[in-house]
Amino acid sequence: MKKLQGLTLALMTVLFFSTTAIAQTQKGNILIGSDITDLGLNFQKESTQFNFNLNPKAAWFISDGLAVGGYLNFGLATSNGAGSDVSYGIGALARYYPTDKNVQKLEFSKRARFFVEGNAGFGGTNPASGASTNGVELGVGPGISYFLTPNVALETLLKYNIIIGGGNSTTAQQLNLGVGFQIFLPGSRAKEIYREEKANMK
Repeated sequence: MKKLQGLTLALMTVLFFSTTAIAQTQKGNILIGSDITDLGLNFQKESTQFNFNLNPKAAWFISDGLAVGGYLNFGLATSNGAGSDVSYGIGALARYYPTDKNVQKLEFSKRARFFVEGNAGFGGTNPASGASTNGVELGVGPGISYFLTPNVALETLLKYNIIIGGGNSTTAQQLNLGVGFQIFLPGSRAKEIYREEKANMK
């Protein structure tokens, strides 16, 4: 009897996670999280270095597999005696999880979903070297979300970014590999959290 119960529980778990990745990208759900790139700290005599790039974002699924929202970006790289490199950005983003069955067959796990993300906004880079660029920021790239739980995904995103505008240099290009966490909330649950926070502030 215990073996039967254990088998039933295992099958239910597999079935649950096989539908999780699909369900969390349905219309009405909300995505909140951040990617982190280039996080590092180097200790060396007279040359201590620190660098990171933080990219928080939030988006709402306007249809199954398609989310639109906004993002912020802030990057900092410092080195003793060499000054600091600063990058920043703000704008709109769109993320698409393909619903095509042929694409889903390529996914290595029922918990995994491929996606493509694009962004457009305003950004800039101001390196200590003086070759700054500020203007229109565009980016696009593929990624994959791996659902650790029904609502939390670990993801990797490879993104090409370009800034076109003014400054000492008219263009700045980057290819970034980011790793981060995203939280997928059903629309109704997000509203509950908002009401609870609002009530706590009174």
